[in-house]
This record gives sequence, structure tokens and C-alpha cells, in this order.
Amino acid sequence: MKCVMAIIRINKMNQTKKALLNAGITSMTATGNVSGRGKGLWDAKVLEGARENKPEAIELLGKEPPMRPQRIVQIIVPQKMVKRVVEIIIEANQTPAPGDGKIFVFPTTDAINVRTGAHGDPVLDV
Repeated sequence: MKCVMAIIRINKMNQTKKALLNAGITSMTATGNVSGRGKGLWDAKVLEGARENKPEAIELLGKEPPMRPQRIVQIIVPQKMVKRVVEIIIEANQTPAPGDGKIFVFPTTDAINVRTGAHGDPVLDV
């Protein structure tokens, strides 16, 4: 059993949910109102504006890159489904631009249904 955690663009959330649902993955947890940034130093629009000599873009280049709004999606799946879940998330979120996000896969030792007390893969909705 694994936890697939994806940090994605906030505007890709609905597309991601739909892609997972179409693949039969009905359970997930999403955390909103998170922000972050990767190693990319500047937003492509800021760089384009600076190239066009727009003063507001040039001013931004002198400051630190901003944190961007993102979503964190977590899906717990049996080991055999990890590769497919990762593929679905990539397909739903990949663009030609930097900032598409990251996916992390963590081991999960158990899952417990609070209502029934059942353990393990049978409590997963996949």
C-alpha cells in the first residue's frame, strides 16, 4: 500500500479529479490554499514582459520569485496501482511550461476504516 502525493497547479484540480474518477479511483484527499515554488527563478510571463520593456515586469525581476498557489492531492492505493495513478496525474497535469508540480510516493503501512475497524487493502475504495 502506498500514498501517492501530488503537488499540482490549482487550476488543474478538476481535470485531475475527473481523470482519476474515470480510471475508477474514487477516493482522494486534497488540501487547498497551499503555496510553493520550485527551482525555476521567474514566471515566464514576467520574463516575457521584461523582454518587452514593461516597467512592472522589470521591477519584479529585482525581487524574489513569488510563491504560487497549489493543491496537494493524496491517494492511498495498493502497490499494484501506483504506476497507473502516477501516469494519470502526469497526463492530467503536464504542460509545456515549468511549474507542473511534483509527485511523491510514500510507503503506507496500514489503512483502517474508522466505522468498521477493518484493516489493509480491503478498506481502500479501489
